[in-house]
Amino acid sequence: MSEAMEKLETRLAYAEDLLETLNKTVYSQQREIERLKKKLQHLSDRLDQSSEGAADASNPADEVPPHY
Repeated sequence: MSEAMEKLETRLAYAEDLLETLNKTVYSQQREIERLKKKLQHLSDRLDQSSEGAADASNPADEVPPHY
């Protein structure tokens, strides 16, 4: 009986360690996802600003020829 109990306690200890490792991994991945979301939003905002500026300069009369 005590041998079975010892095996169960050992398995429980491994399971708890695995759970802690998985929790740390998920936490780390969530932080990385949030960082990447912020970066993507920043790049999207920059692209929007860039395309707004391009729309303003789309009038061919406003463009300077390349040799000037």
